Amino acid sequence: MDLSISLIMEIQDTGEFCFPQLLNSSCRKLTIQWTKAMFLNTVLSIISVITVVLNLLVIISVSHFRQLHSPTNIILLSLAVSDFLVGLLLLPLEIYRNTTCWYLGEIMCAIYYYLGCQIPLVSIGNIILISVDRYVAICHPMHYPTRITAVRVKLCVFLCWLWYGLYSIFYIRDQIIHLIKPDKDVSCLGQCSIIFSYVTGVADLILTFIIPVTSIVVLYMRVFVVAVIQARSMRSHVTFVSIQHPSKVKAKRSELKAARTLGVLVFTYLLCFCPLYCYTFIDINLIDTSNQYLLTGLFYFNSCLNPVIYTLFYPWFRKAVKLIITLQILKPDSCETNML
Repeated sequence: MDLSISLIMEIQDTGEFCFPQLLNSSCRKLTIQWTKAMFLNTVLSIISVITVVLNLLVIISVSHFRQLHSPTNIILLSLAVSDFLVGLLLLPLEIYRNTTCWYLGEIMCAIYYYLGCQIPLVSIGNIILISVDRYVAICHPMHYPTRITAVRVKLCVFLCWLWYGLYSIFYIRDQIIHLIKPDKDVSCLGQCSIIFSYVTGVADLILTFIIPVTSIVVLYMRVFVVAVIQARSMRSHVTFVSIQHPSKVKAKRSELKAARTLGVLVFTYLLCFCPLYCYTFIDINLIDTSNQYLLTGLFYFNSCLNPVIYTLFYPWFRKAVKLIITLQILKPDSCETNML
C-alpha cells in the first residue's frame, strides 16, 4: 500500500517537469492561474492580430502610392515594418514563452531574445529619426529640403537597422556564451530566460532608454516651443499671407499638424516603454513574473497604437485604407492616385 502511494506521488512529481526523463536538468512546468493566463493570452493574441493587420496596411499604403514617398513617410514605413514584426513574431513567441515550457531549444531562445532586442530598438531608433525630422522641419524650415532628402533618410534607416542589429549581439553575448559553455546553475531545460550580467543591464538601460528618451524629449520640447510661436504668428498674419501666398499657409499648417501628430506618437512611445524600463531599473536581474509579462505586453502594445494614431490624424492613411480594402490599388496607375 505504501509502495503504491509513493509510486503515484513520484509519477505526479515527474509530471510537473518539462522533461520528466531528465529530472536533474529539467525545469518545472509553469504554474499560472488559469483565469489570469487566459485573460492575458487572449488580450495579447488580439493585440498581435490587430498589430499585424494595421501595420501591413501602413506598409502597403506608403510603398504603393508614390505621392507618399516623402522623407518623413520613409521613416514611418520603417517604423511600420518593425511594428509589423513585433505583432508577427515577438508577441506570439512571448505568449508561448509565458504559457508553457520552452520546447524550441536554447538556440531558438537566443534568436528570440536577439529579435526581442533588435526589433523594439529599431522602433526607438525610428522615433529618434522622426524627432530629428520634425526638429529640422519646424526649427530650420529653410534648410529642410536640402538637409532631409530621401537618399539621406534611407541611409539613416539602413544604419538604424544595422546598428541595432549589431548592438543586439552585444546584448545577448552572455546568452551566446551560455550556448557555447552551458551552465546548469544559470538555467534549466524547458525555460527561456534572458541571461545577462549586471554591467550589460546597466549599459542597456543607459544606451537604449536614458539617452534616447532624453534626446527625444529635448528635441520635442524645442519643436513644441517653436511650433507654438509659429502658430501665434500665423494667426496674427493669416489674413495677409493667405491672400498673398495661400500655398505657404497651407504648407506651414501641414508641418505644424505633422509635428503635433508625431508628438502624440512620441508620447505613446514613452507611455508604453517607460514602465518596463523603470521596472528593470528597480530590479536589473528581471525575473519572470506576471507583472513582467504584463509590462512586456504593454511594451509591445505600442506597436499596435502607432497605426491607430495614423488613422486618427492622417487623412491620407484613411483614404489609402479605403482604396486597399476595396481593391482599388489593383487598377492600373493606382499608384499615381492623389493622396494629399
